[in-house]
Amino acid sequence: MQVPEKRSRSSYLWDRPLIHRYRSLVRADMRATYSRDIHKWIVWAPILGVITGLLITLLVKIILVWIWPPILALYLAHPIWIIPGLALSFLIAGLLMQYLTPDPNDHSTEEIIRAFFERQSRIAMKPFIPKLAAAVATVGGGGSAALEGPSIYGGGALGSWLWARLRKMGVKLEPRDRRILLISGAAAGMSAVFRAPFTGVIFALEMPYKDDLAHEALMPALIASVVAFATLAAFTGAQPLFNFISSGTYTRRDLLWAALLGALCGLVSVPFTISFRRFREFMVHWNVPHWLKMLLGGIATGVCGVAFLAMFHGNLVPLGPNYEAVSIILQHAHSSLELVAFGFLKLAATLFSLGCGGVSAMFVPLFLSGGSFGTAFGQSVVHSNALNLFAAVGMASFIAAGYKTPLTAVVFVAEATGGHGYIVPVLIGAAVAYAVSGQASASGDQRLHEGVTVEELTGIRVQDAMQHDIAAADADWTLRRWAEAATGDTNHAAYPVLEQGRVLGTIAVAALTRVPPEQWDHVRVGELTDRAWASIAPDASLQDALHLLVAMRHQHLALVVDEAGHLNGILTQTDILAAMNAVHHGSGYRAAEPH
Repeated sequence: MQVPEKRSRSSYLWDRPLIHRYRSLVRADMRATYSRDIHKWIVWAPILGVITGLLITLLVKIILVWIWPPILALYLAHPIWIIPGLALSFLIAGLLMQYLTPDPNDHSTEEIIRAFFERQSRIAMKPFIPKLAAAVATVGGGGSAALEGPSIYGGGALGSWLWARLRKMGVKLEPRDRRILLISGAAAGMSAVFRAPFTGVIFALEMPYKDDLAHEALMPALIASVVAFATLAAFTGAQPLFNFISSGTYTRRDLLWAALLGALCGLVSVPFTISFRRFREFMVHWNVPHWLKMLLGGIATGVCGVAFLAMFHGNLVPLGPNYEAVSIILQHAHSSLELVAFGFLKLAATLFSLGCGGVSAMFVPLFLSGGSFGTAFGQSVVHSNALNLFAAVGMASFIAAGYKTPLTAVVFVAEATGGHGYIVPVLIGAAVAYAVSGQASASGDQRLHEGVTVEELTGIRVQDAMQHDIAAADADWTLRRWAEAATGDTNHAAYPVLEQGRVLGTIAVAALTRVPPEQWDHVRVGELTDRAWASIAPDASLQDALHLLVAMRHQHLALVVDEAGHLNGILTQTDILAAMNAVHHGSGYRAAEPH
């Protein structure tokens, strides 16, 4: 009979106001602690790291072990083969990209950045193998590029693919998780190819922005990078990629020289990055077959290699992945003229290799050019015996200026070269180069930072802000019938167009001005429909929707389409602004509850 009394006493104590208050606080703290549902990445990030590590191991074996060493030996022994060899390899890459991919200009790091901002992190997997094969032809044949391009693309594409596969298997992942897996895969690819896990994480987080970080992907990117590095290390070893000896000693005077070298690298990078961007834009819009652009780019790249070997005899040549060039520059004596010539011809070869459409990226070319400039600066201007110090500063400075990734530059030099003792002067040089180079970047798709108000849109779903009352036009309507319908209360700049109940595209009200009114009874809406319409899923975040509308500047609205292809609503920039305003005033919209 005492048990009920004991229970009632316990219940009495449990329900005391003070205890009840702290119970509520504990529940609130626990909800806040686990609101991001981050424990799921402990499972999925290692899986992504393993498959990415295996892919990068295969690429390393194919390019750095089986293809490039014999081709380099042939080029050095018989320079006459450089131009035809590069022409053939670039032609193969061009044919692969033109006939086996939907857009030959969409690849490598830039494709990942565009997917991050404009495509809700979707990467098409059908051209995955042809793009990697084109990268093998570009880099393995002697193009002035390295493996970071296909590695970042490969890892990012696998991250996007893994998200889709898990969703089909019933795993509860949000649309924003695809963005996180995209960046995590890119980090894993970078980590594995350079045997530098921290570099992979920092680069992937810095890559989309010029002055911000994709911080939401930090933890999964870190896990995926470490696992990818461990996977590759199981096959190739874990030693630093480049043979670099650091004494770790420097003087206060050396810090001043490091700042000056950073400024010079920043100044040199500006005309290069601007020239590269202009040349790339010209090649993209040049109305000739893509394989012909690649062929011409291969010939021009080959001319750079032949010109250097004609001036300087030895094993140094500004072609190919060039990993061997680091030890050649640092461990053998070279005149400053030779080093400067190598740096500029390496940049020229990179412009032709990647500007024409070569499938890779320029991280290592910037690294090598900066290293050669830094070494020449150390021996001709400073007259220092610590040439490795100025080589390290030049390497980091050129990466920071050319790619707008200063943190990556510093961490990469420390991890990939083993030059940890030079962190402070390297950091000074990279910071100065980053500042001097302004907003000039080799990437045309990087963006400036996003404000806090945009971050607040992450938790709001499109379906919560979209307009459900849809005023759509039918493709078979005449312009006059649509004009009469469009003069109602739904005063939009554009309207969705349906054909047999499915979305065909959008039509802008301004399209009426292109047709004389006397012809409105004869012209159909379908004839003026813009079929490059922007679509977004109803469960995507408003942040993704804002990225989409900003990227597609000519679009006035996004069509909200479910997985079955049905039109659920429309979303305009005005709807997004209304949601932001409601968030700031604490009403109207609420972040989605975590799954």
